[in-house]
Amino acid sequence: MNINEIIMQISEEVVRIRHELHQYPELSKQEFMTKNRISQYLSSWDIDHVAGIAETGLVGIIKGNETGKTIGLRADMDGLPIQEMTDLPFKSKNNGVMHGCGHDFHMAILLGAAKVFKKIEKELPGNIKLIFQPAEEAYGGAERMIQEGVLENPYVDHVIGLHVMSHLPVGALEIKSGKLNGASSVFQLKIIGKSGHSASPEKAIDPILVMSHVIVGLQSIVSRSISPFDTVALSFGKIRGGEKSNIIPEEVIVTGTLRCLNTETRAFVKQKMIQIVEKTAETYGAKGEALFGDGYIALTNDEHVVKEIIDVAKNCTYTNTILSKEKPSLGGEDFSYFAKQRPSAFYHIGCGFKERENPDQHNNKFMGSDDCIPMGIELQVKSALKLMTQQKS
Repeated sequence: MNINEIIMQISEEVVRIRHELHQYPELSKQEFMTKNRISQYLSSWDIDHVAGIAETGLVGIIKGNETGKTIGLRADMDGLPIQEMTDLPFKSKNNGVMHGCGHDFHMAILLGAAKVFKKIEKELPGNIKLIFQPAEEAYGGAERMIQEGVLENPYVDHVIGLHVMSHLPVGALEIKSGKLNGASSVFQLKIIGKSGHSASPEKAIDPILVMSHVIVGLQSIVSRSISPFDTVALSFGKIRGGEKSNIIPEEVIVTGTLRCLNTETRAFVKQKMIQIVEKTAETYGAKGEALFGDGYIALTNDEHVVKEIIDVAKNCTYTNTILSKEKPSLGGEDFSYFAKQRPSAFYHIGCGFKERENPDQHNNKFMGSDDCIPMGIELQVKSALKLMTQQKS
C-alpha cells in the first residue's frame, strides 16, 4: 500500500488523537495520564513498547530487517503552566495547564507515523524506535532517557525530531545544518551589603547601588569581551531586594539567563560574570556571589541527515516550501542531547492558519492548524525510510 494512501486513511483519527491530547495537558515530569493514553494506542495497534522510561516516557519498537539501521523518531510530551485562552472546542480541561508549544501535535504525528510503520513493517529495511519524551520544557527528559538506554538495544543510528511553528504556514519546512538552537544557563546573582536607615546611608552598605553597577558591568561582557561574530544573549529577568522605601536592605538578588551558541563561550562568560560580581561587590565593601544552573546544550544538526531530509521533502505531497533557516535560535531545545550522541536532525514545520491570527508558541492563545499533521507524518516516515536504506557506517 502507498504511504500517502495510508496517511489519508488515518489522518482523521490522528487529528482526533491530537484533540484528545490537547484537552489533557500535563506539566513536565507529571505526564502520567499522557503516558498511559499513548501506551493504550500503541497496544491497540500491536506495537511493542516499554512505558516508564524516564518515569513518564515511552519507547516503542517496530522491527523490520534487524540487520539494517535503526532510526529513532522523537516527540516531546509535556505542556506548559499557562491558562488557555483560545476558543477551541477541545481546549484544555486541566486548569492552568496548556499545550501552548505544540507538543500535542508532536505526539499525534509520531503516533500517526507509528501506525504507518506498523502497516508496512514487513517491508522495512531496518527498525524504528518511537521515542515519546517527557520533560522537555523544564527538566531535560532527553538526557535522562539517554542515560536509561533509549539509544541502545537496538543501537539507534540516527534520531529525527520536528517542531511545529505557528509563524510558518502549513506546508512549509524550515531546516538548517549545524547550529540550530543555543546553549542556555540560568543564574542567580546575590549582593550582600549592610542594612541601615536611608537617612544615614554612610552607616550602611547599599546592595541596590552595588547591584546596579554589577548589572551595567555585566552588560559590557557582551559588547567588549565577546567577538562580534560570536552570539551571546545575557538577560535579567527578576530583581528582588528591600521591604520599605526608607530602609537600605541587606541583600539584593537578581536572576536571569545566559544563552550562547558555543559551550566554550558559555564557560568564558560565566567566569567573567563571577569575576565582575565578586570584584564589584568588593570595591564597595559588599560581598557578591554568582550561582549557575546549566540548561540545555546547543543543538547541532548533522549535515548529511539534513541533506537527506531536504531531498525527501522535495518529493513530499504535503510540503510546498523548503526554507533554509538563516540564523540559529538562542531558545533551548533538549533534542540537542540526541544530536550530541548520534548524527541527527531537528526541523520545523508550519502550523500557521491562512486566515486568522497565529500567536507564537508559549502564548495562551496559541492554536496551530491540524492541516500540518499529514505533512509531519509524511516527512517523518519517508525521512526515516531514506536513512534506513543507507549502509551502516
